[in-house]
Amino acid sequence: MALEWVVLGYAAGAEAIMVVLLTLPGLDGLRKGLLAVTRNLLKPFLSVVPFCLFLLMDIYWKYETRPHCEADSCTPSEHLRHQKSIMKSQRNALLIAAALVFYWLLYSVTHLVSRIDQLNQRIERLKSRE
Repeated sequence: MALEWVVLGYAAGAEAIMVVLLTLPGLDGLRKGLLAVTRNLLKPFLSVVPFCLFLLMDIYWKYETRPHCEADSCTPSEHLRHQKSIMKSQRNALLIAAALVFYWLLYSVTHLVSRIDQLNQRIERLKSRE
């Protein structure tokens, strides 16, 4: 299952980099090309959403079927393994949340930047008519 988490981490990282590049000031020449690339990548990146839901169900299943370690019923090594498992699940849930938030941000920022470009073109056409 480690490969799924690596793929999700790379997808979240790519989304974050694209959001940062779209929102940095002073990259107007690069922004048009980046906007076109981002628009084309939004549909393939939509596959992150069901993938995250699948991984979230996997975390839930592991949580429900995990042997519970009460006060005196397990050895210190079993207790440590139990705590590590909980920490991994929390880390993975945080990665899922980050990937979904970055996708939503990327979608919103891409839409806003393209709308700003359309409005700027409209302003230029109105100025040229005068």
